[in-house]
Order: sequence, then structure tokens, then C-alpha cells
Amino acid sequence: MAEETNKETIAGLDQEEEQKEETGTAREEEKESCAQEETDPSEEKENAGADAEEPAEEGSPENEDGTGEDVLDGSFKKVEEGTQKSSFFRKKKDKREEKIEELTDQVKRQMAEFDNFRKRTEKEKSQMFDLGAKSVIEKILPVIDNFERGLSQAADPDDPFADGMAKIYKSMLQELEAIGVKPIEAEGKEFDPNLHNAVMHVEDDSVGENIVVQELQKGYTYHDAVVRHSMVKVAN
Repeated sequence: MAEETNKETIAGLDQEEEQKEETGTAREEEKESCAQEETDPSEEKENAGADAEEPAEEGSPENEDGTGEDVLDGSFKKVEEGTQKSSFFRKKKDKREEKIEELTDQVKRQMAEFDNFRKRTEKEKSQMFDLGAKSVIEKILPVIDNFERGLSQAADPDDPFADGMAKIYKSMLQELEAIGVKPIEAEGKEFDPNLHNAVMHVEDDSVGENIVVQELQKGYTYHDAVVRHSMVKVAN
């Protein structure tokens, strides 16, 4: 009986120890779960600071207008947009200025070409007019020569017919002189190959060397250009 009582006592003690161990284990598990659920105040502050900073990075705080847009980003975007617009208009302006300069250069070139063409045309017209005038004068000069021969053969200079012919001859010379035709002075002048054509040569000690002693045919100039050389006799 005593042995059975001891066994029961030991068994009871073992059960109590097992219950204590189970109770301690449960309490430790509860403490650990509470420790996991609870957080350190410093960590909460750091988390709070991180949470407060994250919206500033991800989002944008409200500006003065209350639009909630990022002021810095918006300013940068506005500056970039303004730069793009100004550069765009500047490119357009540069192209227009280049086009204006190109057209201005073309106009200046065309004006210079037209001015050169006008001057060249006027010079050609003047040359053509001079050539035409010379050809007409050359055809009239033989008529003048015939007038001179006829007047030199007139027996009576006071004859009305001879006087009329002399007046016509004088009038023709005046009209020729008005358009620039002038007779070349030859007799008594020094021989000039640019004006005179020597067809005869004579030895005469009474005159100097290379002096025109006789004019055989009168020469004429038109605007200082020789139309016909004077046909002369030269002494010595």
C-alpha cells in the first residue's frame, strides 16, 4: 500500500512538472509574439521619417497655387519648353534672314548685270550710230568735192548762179559741222600720218622739212575720228 501511494505521489509530481513546463513554454511563446508585434520607438520614428520623405520623392507637394505639381520640375519643364520655342522661332528667323540675304544678293547681281547690259548696249548703239554716220558722211564728201571743183571753175564769182552754188556749199558745210564733221587743216602744217596721206613729194628749200605745201583733196573728221585723210603734197 505504501508503495502504491508513493507511486501515485511521484506520478502526480511528474504531471505537475509537465504542466509547469507546458505553462512556461506557452508564456515564453506569448512573450516572443508580443515582442514581435511591438516595435522600438526609435524605429517607429525612423519609419515615420521615411514615410514622410517618400511622398516628397515619389509625389510632389502642393505649390502656392495648390496644384500639387512639382515646382522645380515644372520650372525646368517650362524653361525647356521656352528654350525649345525660342530656338524654334530663332531657326525660322535665321532661315528667313538667309532667304532675304540670298534674294537681296540675287537682286544686286541682276541689277549689276542689267547696268552692265545697259552700258554695253548704249556703247554698241553709239558705235553703230558712229559707223552709220561715217558711212553717210563718206558718201556726202564726194558731193562736197564736186561743189568745190565747180566753184573753182566759175569764171565770174559775182554771177548769180555761182553765188547761189557758193551759198549751198556753205550751208552744207555748216550742217556737217553741226553734227561734228570738220575739215582737216593741211596746207602749211607739219605732216601728220594720222591725218594726212602724202601722195606727192617735192624738194623746196623755201619751206621746212615735212611741211605740207599743197592739199590735193580735203580730209574730214567726225567727232575727232578721221573719216577721210587729207591727200597732200609734202616738201623735203
